[in-house]
Amino acid sequence: MEPEPEAEAEATTDVDVDLDALLRSLRVWDTQLPAFAPQDAPAAPLPLFKEWFAAAVAAGQPEPHTPSLATTDAEGHPDVRTVMLHGADEAHGWHFASHAGSAKGRQLAARPYAALGFYWPAQGRQIRVRGPVRAAPPEVAHADLHARSTGALASALVGHQSEPLGSYEELERASDAAWQRAQREPDAPAPSWTVYHLAPDEVEFFQGDARRRHVRLKYLRTTGGWAKELLWP
Repeated sequence: MEPEPEAEAEATTDVDVDLDALLRSLRVWDTQLPAFAPQDAPAAPLPLFKEWFAAAVAAGQPEPHTPSLATTDAEGHPDVRTVMLHGADEAHGWHFASHAGSAKGRQLAARPYAALGFYWPAQGRQIRVRGPVRAAPPEVAHADLHARSTGALASALVGHQSEPLGSYEELERASDAAWQRAQREPDAPAPSWTVYHLAPDEVEFFQGDARRRHVRLKYLRTTGGWAKELLWP
């Protein structure tokens, strides 16, 4: 016997989740945490970032290359989402990419300052990066996109990121067409695809400690290079 629609809806929503109890039951860093001696840290943050990134990969941290990106819109309202790291170097800082017309693209055009947050619980580590953001030249974006997978190119060719979608079927049709084009034209341009460079003013390294004596080392950009300071946890 088929249930009445009203009864079925009531059954699916009659779930009492004790969120507080669930939160209290959870534990963090259920593993052996590495030591971190801040006095031995390098003079600049990028070498330490690369060292910690490699250690996160070796520790089996899932998707260590997917930080949170925080931006603000023209009215100063914050926004955050997960992105993919596309690289990092001394000349340009940390790299990520998106469509210029996406929500983050519009926000970065209005307020070109952002923050990246990496969290690697496999080792109880966080890295926070913030500073001004600039769009790389179009040829950089083109090379970046076409060094990636067919799926990445197809997704970029679909475009319309963050725009209202009329139906999922509309997305399916656009995605199928873009996939076919990406296979047919592997060098097809996606003009709105943009690589962004975040050149940090500040970079903080956080090493968790089981006794909550966390180590926080902050790098601050100065006219002569980088200054370092410890922060209370």
